[in-house]
Amino acid sequence: MTEPRDPQTPLPPLPEMPTDWKRALAVVAHPDDLEYGAAAAIAQWTDGGREVVYVLATRGEAGIDTVAPAECAPLREAEQRASAAVVGVSAVEFLDYRDGVVEYGLDLRRDIAAAIRRHRPELVVTMNHRDTWGGQAGGGFWNTPDHKAVGRATLDAAADAGNRWIFPELAEQGLEPWNGVRWVAVSGTTTPTHAVDAGPGMERAVKSLMEHKAYIEVLTDQDPEEYVRGFLGGYAEQAAARFGGRPAVLFEVFPR
Repeated sequence: MTEPRDPQTPLPPLPEMPTDWKRALAVVAHPDDLEYGAAAAIAQWTDGGREVVYVLATRGEAGIDTVAPAECAPLREAEQRASAAVVGVSAVEFLDYRDGVVEYGLDLRRDIAAAIRRHRPELVVTMNHRDTWGGQAGGGFWNTPDHKAVGRATLDAAADAGNRWIFPELAEQGLEPWNGVRWVAVSGTTTPTHAVDAGPGMERAVKSLMEHKAYIEVLTDQDPEEYVRGFLGGYAEQAAARFGGRPAVLFEVFPR
């Protein structure tokens, strides 16, 4: 039986994320999901000549209480496209699942596997698929159903994409199997295995999250820039203890 970790014992340092790849696909549930954690890393990746594509399960239409979904969806889509452009991402796709009620299942796995076959990435990025945002000792805030469903389906779809006998209808649509995913990296995890230096991309990460103006305005009474810098900078600085003192973006990397 594994002994519980002593909270006074420092956690081991984290290695850098792999960099020997050219194409990544980021799959998340909502507009702003990537901006709240991974954008500084994505900015650095695109600066290095790597291609990153975003796929979002929903348009985030249930995210603003004061704006009806029919009006909110195009607003949040436009903000997401502007946000992605700040960190060098020009391709943003939406799967058009209904915000707030995304369910894990075969349809979701198939649609994400189709995106993986279409874009043929070596790295797939997604968001926390676990029940909570808790710390190393457990507890913490409950995660949303959409995050859990999309994160888990993405981990599964990375394998589905390479198996021609799972979802054979995709090959009939011209999407041949892709077995080239080498890693799935989960952001927002409480059990990270790797890190990316947040310094070079932090300013663009801040600007990228600030493009979600309508969402942030109803989320906080703080000055938007103060809120964004405090949130992103705080997490990056907290991660520095495990990355040689450098502010970092943390990922849990699952090799394939």
